[in-house]
Amino acid sequence: MQFDKVALIGRYQDTGLDAPLIGLAEKLIKTGRKVIIEAETAKNTNLNNYEIASLKEIGENVSLAIVMGGDGTVLGTARSLAPYNVPLLGINHGKLGFITDIPIEDAYIAIMNIINGNFFIEERKLLQGSVLRTGKKLFSSTALNDIVINRSNNGGMIEIKIDLNGEFMHIQRADGLIISTPTGSTAYSLAVNGPILHPSLEAMLIVPIAPQTLSNRPIVIPSYKTLELTLISSGRINKKASVHFDMQPWSELKSGDKIKIQSAKHSIKLIHPSGYSFFSTLRRKLHWNLMPQFSEYFEK
Repeated sequence: MQFDKVALIGRYQDTGLDAPLIGLAEKLIKTGRKVIIEAETAKNTNLNNYEIASLKEIGENVSLAIVMGGDGTVLGTARSLAPYNVPLLGINHGKLGFITDIPIEDAYIAIMNIINGNFFIEERKLLQGSVLRTGKKLFSSTALNDIVINRSNNGGMIEIKIDLNGEFMHIQRADGLIISTPTGSTAYSLAVNGPILHPSLEAMLIVPIAPQTLSNRPIVIPSYKTLELTLISSGRINKKASVHFDMQPWSELKSGDKIKIQSAKHSIKLIHPSGYSFFSTLRRKLHWNLMPQFSEYFEK
């Protein structure tokens, strides 16, 4: 049987998520699948009549994880499940949602297509970042979207020295710096005028946030190289900067600290029903070419 054990993971803070999760669970059970509910999802909803498991247990036991929520929910789940090679399906119960690309009203049809074998899987790369102080590792984490350094509550700009595989690139003076994967190019990077990268690219994207010098532009670099960022100045005296891994903050950066960034050991698998198109998602989410004279080319 295709995907005999299916985990359901929801953004349990959302009101009204209980009903679609329960409906989906019952429909999956009718097809003969075993349904497992992620522990925090079960704790904060009414889904206590099913088997409950932690993300680690889900990674070790299921063949498909369905995430209902926004892109943030998928980001957290993806970082936890990446070592287990479990494919993820994102159902959009949020706002824009580039990773959770299936609207909730289309969820059942999409899932039925997938469990009937009409799907394909794509791999998305993660970043691995480490914070070093005088050579000692203070913190390490992964990110599917981006690793961001910013001035935190500091009123002044920060200065960051950027090296790629030991080669000096430049010193960036700005409000912050985004290091993005191709997946993250449609997230924070897009909001500060970074380019959109196709998710199949083996690349990292460096995007300044409000740079002092307007000639400082985004740059795409190979993902197989190691990026080293050194905080030269955190602005005003006694102020600190922050580093965020997919919006998860570590706020103790000091002048002289280094952040090493490279491709993570693991990637994640996103599963899509047959017919999925990255460019179709861009057209729909970004409202490209929505003019009546082009209606014959539109996709429903």
